[in-house]
Amino acid sequence: MSAYPTLPGSAASVTVFASPTSWIESDAVDQCRQVAALPGMVHVAGMPDLHPGKGAPIGAAMTSTVLYPLLVGSDIGCGIAVFPIRLKRAVPERLAARFPDLDRALHPERDADDPAWAVVEGDVPAGHLDGLGTVGRGNHFVELARIGTVLDPSHAQRLGLETGDLVLVVHSGSRGLGERILRDHTEVHGAGPAPDPAAYLTRHDEAVRWGALNRRVLAARVAYAIGAEPTAPVVDQCHNLVEVRDGHYLHRKGAAPGDGRDVLVAGTRGTPSYLVAAHAGSAANHSVAHGAGRKMSRADALRRGRAKHTVEELRRTPLGSVVVCGERQLLFEEAPTAYKRIEQVIGDLVDHGLATPVATTVPLVTYKTPDAAPGSRPDRRPGRR
Repeated sequence: MSAYPTLPGSAASVTVFASPTSWIESDAVDQCRQVAALPGMVHVAGMPDLHPGKGAPIGAAMTSTVLYPLLVGSDIGCGIAVFPIRLKRAVPERLAARFPDLDRALHPERDADDPAWAVVEGDVPAGHLDGLGTVGRGNHFVELARIGTVLDPSHAQRLGLETGDLVLVVHSGSRGLGERILRDHTEVHGAGPAPDPAAYLTRHDEAVRWGALNRRVLAARVAYAIGAEPTAPVVDQCHNLVEVRDGHYLHRKGAAPGDGRDVLVAGTRGTPSYLVAAHAGSAANHSVAHGAGRKMSRADALRRGRAKHTVEELRRTPLGSVVVCGERQLLFEEAPTAYKRIEQVIGDLVDHGLATPVATTVPLVTYKTPDAAPGSRPDRRPGRR
């Protein structure tokens, strides 16, 4: 754990919960200090997956006496959910071919007979139908995984999980709704605080509900496509949100609620993820990491990845899992080497008393975007086989 000096005139404290050997960029720490200098800030807690973001650090939980929409960002409601699933056999190659097109939104008229609508109870939050049932881009994904090592058997049993069980892991957000909310604010107030916090929170809460609904719709679409029945999630935590806690606004951007909740901390497409029992206190702003966290910018990952990997190598991971992604650039941007080591992130959470590992999830099929059209040219470069 490292406490950093704040900028002159700032009364807020900055603490990063990472060991000296963890990969924490100085730019990310500088962003934390800049946030701490904002009027009304109280405390900034950086998680072990901390990395620079647009306007605010990612992997941070920030408390203040005023509400700053920019500290939540545009993808309000983004989170990760875990859904148990039952299949007779799980052959990655065969199941990968059966994943639906999750770039194609469900339309209430055209897709009126789609069984995934059954998970939509009542009205869609904010009436926002654009993008419903789609996963998005960037680090979002839908993954069929197997429960690997169970590290806390009694806790896993309470969740109904044991080694070998199959789960769907869904990481997605509010698909344009949160972006519209942030844009409406910044067009008038820039990076400043919300002049009417209650009005912002009303729209914010709709985006959080929409994100949770979308994860359920995504899981249902995939479950039906691969021959399974949809289930309710055993874990679903949002990591882009703001809440009122102890009279302060607690902003989380890429940080999951850690006050006695179960959280799936996402690894990479070539490594396990970790289901943890979070028990973070006030020093960490009651938050934990949400994933491995980037250690390379997208531009660096693209440049280095093209020199190091072929497309085929990234579509079949060392774990034997299959990655469904028709966008070559995204494959390189999201390569496992672009991220920190998930074992280090989990180790830091444990060492700082923020979480206890419960089980690992090992990817079988990871869906990013629809696969390329048949007949598309493979990645062939001189000197590479």
